Amino acid sequence: MVTGGSSGLGAALCRALVARGDQVVSADVNLPAEPIDGVGYLTLDVRSDQDWSDAVAWVDREWGGLDVLFNNAGVAGGGRVDVAGIEEWEWITGINLFGVVRGTKAFVPMMKRQRSGLIVNTASLAGLVHPAGMGSYNAVKAAVVAFTETLGHELAEYGIRAAVVCPSYFRTGLVDAMQGTDTAVGEVIGALVAHAPLGPDEIAAAVLEALDRGEELILPDEAARAAYELKVTDRAAYDDLMRKQAARLNAMGAR
Repeated sequence: MVTGGSSGLGAALCRALVARGDQVVSADVNLPAEPIDGVGYLTLDVRSDQDWSDAVAWVDREWGGLDVLFNNAGVAGGGRVDVAGIEEWEWITGINLFGVVRGTKAFVPMMKRQRSGLIVNTASLAGLVHPAGMGSYNAVKAAVVAFTETLGHELAEYGIRAAVVCPSYFRTGLVDAMQGTDTAVGEVIGALVAHAPLGPDEIAAAVLEALDRGEELILPDEAARAAYELKVTDRAAYDDLMRKQAARLNAMGAR
């Protein structure tokens, strides 16, 4: 099951999984404009406990179990701390963090009964590297990273694995639906996404290769790996880079 499977990385994961011969269902609040052959579709709002209960019932009825849950659905947002409103924080947390928690809680009992399963949570490089102007997005993605690591420890004795995906910027329509009052941040992020060298299909392929290798922290592109390595190996240089980026953003003003 792939949440957010109607577009972007979710749709790319669905295509790649079907190509491997897997049975796949996409669970998304929206149906895709162009369905993928071989993929089933459920309507699911990750904020709805009832929708998750219905998804579990569907999987139990149709498949009798679940091998992999991709908690992939998410939204883009952000804003400097004195510009973004609390309602923006609540919106992004409800989807990007509690959507992952709800999905995991819904399917863990089934996986425990199976004594097998894999939970793959889509976070972001922002869960590991924290640029200015993205406080809410950074915070929820960091929480997804921490939650996934916790799951890996907590569920290991049941034969259940957990992995988290942390890509850098890649070309996706996610930013088109970005919400927030700090429009300067939206301009910066939009430009980075538009000029990113990779698209969702390339990220999806790298994710599946990493899962096949048994990786739990997946940095699927070179830009993500380089940024994280800089933070780990040269914190002073990383902090200097992040603060220069913050100064450029502040020079744009709050608009």
